[in-house]
Amino acid sequence: MNVASFDQLWVYLSGNPLLSLLVTLLVFILAVRINEAVGGTALLHPVTLSIAMLISLLLLVDMDYSTYFEGAQFIHFLLGPATVALAIPLYDHRERVRRLLWPLLLACGVGVLTAVGSTLGLATFLGADTKTLLSLAPRSVTSPIAMGIAEQIGGIPSLAAGLVLLTGSIGCALGPWIFRLLRIKDPAVQGFTLGLSAHGFGTAHAFARIGAVAGAFSGLAMGLAGLVTAFLLPLITGILGLG
Repeated sequence: MNVASFDQLWVYLSGNPLLSLLVTLLVFILAVRINEAVGGTALLHPVTLSIAMLISLLLLVDMDYSTYFEGAQFIHFLLGPATVALAIPLYDHRERVRRLLWPLLLACGVGVLTAVGSTLGLATFLGADTKTLLSLAPRSVTSPIAMGIAEQIGGIPSLAAGLVLLTGSIGCALGPWIFRLLRIKDPAVQGFTLGLSAHGFGTAHAFARIGAVAGAFSGLAMGLAGLVTAFLLPLITGILGLG
């Protein structure tokens, strides 16, 4: 194929919104293969790798995000059904969840308050402005909820989403090391911890690397943390005079 033919093919493909969908799937498959090749380390999480590769690719071909999203929105749409589907493994372990309900609720409340308090305290100490503080505050819940909360309290939704991804990556990287250090072997505890601290990233890691029990409890923690944060964070920022 000569250069002229290739240019014509690219013009045709770039005008098709499904190109973004195809590229996204291929990049993620490649990221999974790379992650497996290096032993499945959370330091090179497939989602993090995919984001880096997609950003590089968009810059290389000079494609703006809105054009890319025309095709990728199909995957974005599936985020909702995928989140709801987490209820299936949770239902399978409902009896254990029922027995541990109050400890789980307590752990979730403490986790949310610790995440919000430490984030706002450290960011204030480092001199962050109000807009940045309000974008940082919901960083410990899954992206769709964090973006909605950030918009509600006056933060920047896109910045909140980026911070959520960064938090999830760090949580997946540090989680296994902390489990070994503290000798935590119960998959329910590991999963709940990952879901509470690393939300979607942690849940995916729990399912893939630990098992169904860990994945179920991680999904539960992710949902509870999002619900509690959505209710408490506007109140906290209002009390602190940030809202």
